[in-house]
Amino acid sequence: MKVLDVLRAPLWVAELATGAKSFRGNPIIGNLTLNERGLHIKRVKLAERMADWRRRRLSHLVDQEDAEAYARDGFVMRRNVLPEAAFQALRRAVEDNAFPAQEMWQGNAVTRFTPITRAICAGHPEIGDFVSGQLFQGLLRYVASANADPIVFFHTVFAEPDRGPRDPQTVFHSDTFHATAKAWFFLEDVSADGGPFTYVPGSHRMTPGRLRWEYEQSLTAHEHKNVHHALGSFRVSDEELKELGFPAPVSMAVPANTLVVADTHGFHARGVSSKATVRLGIYGSLRRNPFLPFAGLDPFSLPGLSGRQAEIHDAINTWKHKRGRTGQPPVGAVKPLDPPVRWRGEKA
Repeated sequence: MKVLDVLRAPLWVAELATGAKSFRGNPIIGNLTLNERGLHIKRVKLAERMADWRRRRLSHLVDQEDAEAYARDGFVMRRNVLPEAAFQALRRAVEDNAFPAQEMWQGNAVTRFTPITRAICAGHPEIGDFVSGQLFQGLLRYVASANADPIVFFHTVFAEPDRGPRDPQTVFHSDTFHATAKAWFFLEDVSADGGPFTYVPGSHRMTPGRLRWEYEQSLTAHEHKNVHHALGSFRVSDEELKELGFPAPVSMAVPANTLVVADTHGFHARGVSSKATVRLGIYGSLRRNPFLPFAGLDPFSLPGLSGRQAEIHDAINTWKHKRGRTGQPPVGAVKPLDPPVRWRGEKA
């Protein structure tokens, strides 16, 4: 063992009590002997129990029907979220204005993230009212089992089948080993062949089959050829999904003005686009330490920090870009539906 590894060992041990998930980056999380003895499975089981415990204390944030949908499927879908006039006003506020954005190029798709800052919310009340509203906030917090401030973006996905290799997001996967929430409020219709969000119902729960599969993955993940898998975002094949006994995946080909909130610990993917497509929505994400015994006490809910997650993320990402350390560089101020800046003469 190297001297530097000895110095890092206490940090690696401490990460066991956090949401750290990398089998390749943390030699304790990825240790074969420890995982043969059930280290990964113990973390998965404890995280699920803690999430259930916290979520019961957040039931007041959602309607009973939505809570039942989440328990059954792992996601909640709401159509016709806003009255038509309010929806059109919100869509114009998003589509007609340019905002500082970042772009990530993976395979044949570019994903544009436009941080929704306090300034944007103040200048465009339609946007601020929606992202701070009870439905959006309540569902994200309930599904994530955390009464915390989510990070929010305008989220644009551009996909062109002939532009590059397959987008890795189109392979079914689990984001991490514990409950975590993502939300998409679609501002445009999403067609069946336009890369719809797709989810395997019930896969957010640790069934006996899912636990066996998790155990098997934990033994080889540290050396897996797929870097995402090795970093703890396990990929699963269509054949494995059938063997696990889950229902057929549900494709969210939905009309505009639909909100989907999903536990992305469950298996999900972006549908394969068979044609050039653009998907625009308001996106929220919430992930906290899965082992916390309380749902609240979120630092980003404090005065001065509340609503600033996107700004802080943007600042950190810009700092990383200046040092050549980000795959999601800033591209300046663009409208959410402007063609990708990263496709202008660049190579993936």
